[in-house]
Amino acid sequence: MPIKSKKLEVSSTFPWIIDQLKPTFDFTHKPLHIDNKHIELLYIKTVVDGDRLHNTVIKPFFEMQSLTNIEAYLTSLPNQQEISSKDQLLVELTKGSVAIGIKETILLFDFKKVHIDAPLQTNVEPTIQGPQYALSEDLITNINMIRQRYHQPSLRVEMYTVGKKVHQSVAILYDENIVKKEALKQIKSKLKEIDKDLILASADLTRCINNKKRALLPTTILTERTDRISYNISGGKVIILMDGDSNAILAPAVFFDFMVSMEDEYHPYWVAKFTSSLRYIGFFSCIALPGLYVGITSYNPDIFRSSLALSLAGSRVGVPYPSYIEVLIMLIVMEFLIEASIRLPKAVSATATTVGGLILGTAVTEAALASNILIIITSAVAISMFVIPINEMSFAIRVSRYVVLLFTIIAGMTGLALSLIGLFMWMANKSSYGEAYFKLFIQGKKEET
Repeated sequence: MPIKSKKLEVSSTFPWIIDQLKPTFDFTHKPLHIDNKHIELLYIKTVVDGDRLHNTVIKPFFEMQSLTNIEAYLTSLPNQQEISSKDQLLVELTKGSVAIGIKETILLFDFKKVHIDAPLQTNVEPTIQGPQYALSEDLITNINMIRQRYHQPSLRVEMYTVGKKVHQSVAILYDENIVKKEALKQIKSKLKEIDKDLILASADLTRCINNKKRALLPTTILTERTDRISYNISGGKVIILMDGDSNAILAPAVFFDFMVSMEDEYHPYWVAKFTSSLRYIGFFSCIALPGLYVGITSYNPDIFRSSLALSLAGSRVGVPYPSYIEVLIMLIVMEFLIEASIRLPKAVSATATTVGGLILGTAVTEAALASNILIIITSAVAISMFVIPINEMSFAIRVSRYVVLLFTIIAGMTGLALSLIGLFMWMANKSSYGEAYFKLFIQGKKEET
């Protein structure tokens, strides 16, 4: 049976669509007529694959003997779409569909032309071992890549539309047998509640579905890797894919998810544990080292042995301002270098930031604007930040360390300890779509082994 709407007829719907799209130069209204056979095609030629349309519809129309045969042939095509309203039909035409009017029946087919369906190289989450291809920017291609890695009949795919003006297609994927029901319910509700004209990318969609709009710590993960996606589906998480974006959203995400690299799955057990430990050490170093420097030099130099305390004090000889001003200057300069490395063209970014950092560090110490030890600490903080596999957590840590530094400036080592305790208490009190933020492991292969 044809998939059609009982409410829409060619005589009333096609003139309305033509009136809506007629000012557009690439809109095409093509009547096909031969003998007693007549059909009409409506489509936008810049988003339609013309060769497929010709081979699938136009050529068979002239080869078949009767209109009945043509209708039976068209209704048997696999890319037929359901029509629910005039507005939905209009939106589908802008996405690359073709509306065919045959008698008083309207049939809708997907003939979208896609130039961005090739898998991309992994740039954001590279690994030495494991898959080297990431998602593409085409939604259907991404769903295909995930299904090629996760062969379970319980895998469900549901489609949504977001953005009142762009009508961007969004798919959610989950394993019906093991998905976290509360998280799935909240995510579906959030997608339906989105009231925004334009959704630019998956990162923009993430902000729309977050429970708190101004949250610092991330509760979802953006990933480009298909192996991470299949691993998290097996752990009961929900995957959100957006058409036109090569990143997938994983939810719910807890703190320990952000510290996991997919390389851990490919390394031997003790190697994986060692590299994982390095990430946690880097996490604490990035947050605590600047505050620790200020607390020791300005408040509690007696914590170290006398020789080390004297060495630390000697390195600050000639520095004309307090240690917290010194730390703030170096951290802000480091932030400038990081932002410059992101914004500059790839051909010059590495050279410019490396040379700039070396020259700047040498000049600062020679001019007695900062101590040698602080230069080492600043470099260690910068390196530690990049040890964390997921960028969203790295950005949150960049902000959090200034909060810890502020408490240390006010109350010394006591402020450092209280701020770290407060930070972990805040994280322990946080939840991600019904999951405790400090929940240790996702359900899946890790728990079974």
